[in-house]
Amino acid sequence: MIATVTLPAFSSTPLSRSLLDNLESLGYHHMTEIQAQTLPLILAGKDVIGQGKTGSGKTAAFSLGLLHNLNVKRFRVQALVVCPTRELADQVAVEIRKLARAIHNIKVLALCGGAPMGPQIGSLEHGAHIIVGTPGRIEEHLRKGRLSLDEVNTFVLDEADRMLEMGFEEPLQYIIDHCPAQRQNLLFSATYPPKIEQLAQHVMHNPQKITVESTHDDSSIEQYFYEVDNNDMRLEAVQKLLLHFQPESAVIFCNTKAECQQVCDQLQNMGFDAAALHGDLEQKDRDRTLVRFANHSLSILVATDVAARGIDVDHVDMVINYHIAHDPEVHVHRIGRTGRAGKKGIACSLMSYKESHKVNALEDYLEQTIEPTDLPNDNVFSKAIKRAPMVTIQIDGGKKSKLRPGDILGALTSNQAITGDQIGKIKVTAISSYVAVQRKIANAALKTISEGKMKGRNFRARKLNR
Repeated sequence: MIATVTLPAFSSTPLSRSLLDNLESLGYHHMTEIQAQTLPLILAGKDVIGQGKTGSGKTAAFSLGLLHNLNVKRFRVQALVVCPTRELADQVAVEIRKLARAIHNIKVLALCGGAPMGPQIGSLEHGAHIIVGTPGRIEEHLRKGRLSLDEVNTFVLDEADRMLEMGFEEPLQYIIDHCPAQRQNLLFSATYPPKIEQLAQHVMHNPQKITVESTHDDSSIEQYFYEVDNNDMRLEAVQKLLLHFQPESAVIFCNTKAECQQVCDQLQNMGFDAAALHGDLEQKDRDRTLVRFANHSLSILVATDVAARGIDVDHVDMVINYHIAHDPEVHVHRIGRTGRAGKKGIACSLMSYKESHKVNALEDYLEQTIEPTDLPNDNVFSKAIKRAPMVTIQIDGGKKSKLRPGDILGALTSNQAITGDQIGKIKVTAISSYVAVQRKIANAALKTISEGKMKGRNFRARKLNR
């Protein structure tokens, strides 16, 4: 881990006093490596390409840049951040709002597919300073004349590699055509395939490229490779690995949406607390899955690479690659989900003879020889499946019903059989709320919420299982 004394403080930058004071209050004293290398260039008005893994601090780097460029007295869209998924866009909007909370009357608006159009239209009519959204929805608002980008001075492409993988070239081009020619362009990405190079040449003006290696310490990740002959063996191998290592949280990466769903269904049939995360799911199902994984009421997430960009979880115990990734950079990005913040992590990859070309490419990239390990065989099938420690209760009421986390906590602890330390994360959205409770009190908690009152009224509630 890099000692903070070796990295410059935010106070060494020309950021405004209000931004610096807010960073201090958030506990952000020293920059991460990617912030230290990109932020001075961004604040100097340069176009910047930043390549770094998830968790490296990319979001704060470009967010501080666009806030630095903002004239809050001018109520026009001055910054546009485009993200590949709604989950990532929501995270970015939250981070920008947090960094901007010392700026009076600033408005950050999220425009994402999968969300109702009506409230977005209403919000656009009232104006905004910063737009964060997905390409398709931004394009739709532009085509209908509801959104003007004429005064954008900062244009950000976040996780640009995934946007191109998802086929967003045309919407991106339409959006770029509606931005002023004179603007600052910031492109951040975990990987840098050739398509990104082409996009950068088309969009950017003499960009400065900064590459920061993985922020996790490789020694904190135990990495294993296992040989399998066929897909039946893959599933049995996954089962053995989960029973052997007993992770509290695990992400299994699949290369296709269909395989992702198939693996999830089979793990559920075996009794594991698993859920799938991929682009074919409805947005409400993806939202619930992410909430459950973040609050520890779901222990196994079976995901595609694109969908996994929306995972906002501090630590994952284990990563399993159901197949070797097509791109070695993606492999490194996947396993970087574990072994964070000084914690130990486990990364297991399944490989077959047919994947030898991908294994060879990975060996070249990692500059090491990959030696397969024997699968665990220590009577794993006699071990009990490790269940998720929490259960999520969904409440049919949220911010529009004036519900706050404190209301839900108070309602639950009004039952003297339920203590505060048995209640986990509480998330309140516009029309729904989610509370994690320990598995052993889940039924009592559900009954307490369903039969009690909050804000003087009753709310329907249910346990979220599959």
